[in-house]
Amino acid sequence: MGYMYYDWTWFVFMVPCLLLSMYCSVKVQTTFNKYSGISNSRMMTGAQAAAELLRANGVTGVTIEHVSGNLTDHFDPRSNTIRLSDAVYASTSVAAVGVACHEAGHACQHAEGYFPNKLRSAIVPVANIGSKLSWFLIIIGLLLPTQFNFVVTIGIIFYSASVLFTLVTLPVEFNASSRALKTIKANRFLSEQEYPGAKSTLQAAAMTYVAAATAAIMQLLRLILISSNRNR
Repeated sequence: MGYMYYDWTWFVFMVPCLLLSMYCSVKVQTTFNKYSGISNSRMMTGAQAAAELLRANGVTGVTIEHVSGNLTDHFDPRSNTIRLSDAVYASTSVAAVGVACHEAGHACQHAEGYFPNKLRSAIVPVANIGSKLSWFLIIIGLLLPTQFNFVVTIGIIFYSASVLFTLVTLPVEFNASSRALKTIKANRFLSEQEYPGAKSTLQAAAMTYVAAATAAIMQLLRLILISSNRNR
């Protein structure tokens, strides 16, 4: 178990990622809270903004629902449903408009068959299997004698599927925000003074995905290094 938690590679590879993740988490929460306290001049709710974005992009057949929780907003492609959280659905804040339009951006991706989004959906089953089996195989392999290091290698291959998923997620999230901001600006959902608040909210949220991808890549490199050192 020392290989996994207490060796020098954990401090070199993972501690910086943990710090980055903590910073991004605090940043997104503080940014969201800041712009949640500012109402938009049109008094448009998050649910209304999502519906307006769908109409502006010619997307139909999408349901918009309320879901409990904090920042639990998401688009469910299986039911073609946008679910908006307590702080977004009925809120008229600048942050709510930005988040709701981002989720509507995902619905637009789904409607047009945006390739990175389809690729991510295709990877989901493999990534789920990989995330469940990878660490079991890696830890078991590290506890076995070095001649069984192939077990670690198999675990790393499974883990790579999860890493691939986080990488494919990046263009999907960036594109959804780009669609949201473009429509917000073109259709004047927000005033020129309010628009930067929505942009800052979505940029802060995007950084959490960057942090997750960075951590996944660094963990993969760390595991490869550990496996390589055992073979020497």
